[in-house]
Amino acid sequence: MQYIQLSKPVLNAYIERFNRTFREDVLDTYIFEDLHQVKLIAEDSREDYNQNHPHRSLTEMSPVQFTAKFLGTRT
Repeated sequence: MQYIQLSKPVLNAYIERFNRTFREDVLDTYIFEDLHQVKLIAEDSREDYNQNHPHRSLTEMSPVQFTAKFLGTRT
């Protein structure tokens, strides 16, 4: 397994995109009182992103919508 070289985070654009999105949507949006609250809000954000958020790679559908459409056309 190869790791990202020090001071070269752009070598992994997927991780950098995730970091930016998570920082903007969660860390910069709330003022946290404790670590437990961070975990709860992060979990809510992850669930929202995977259930409701449109993804460009899925023709602007959420993963749930895309799966329903895919399974609906296959059966």
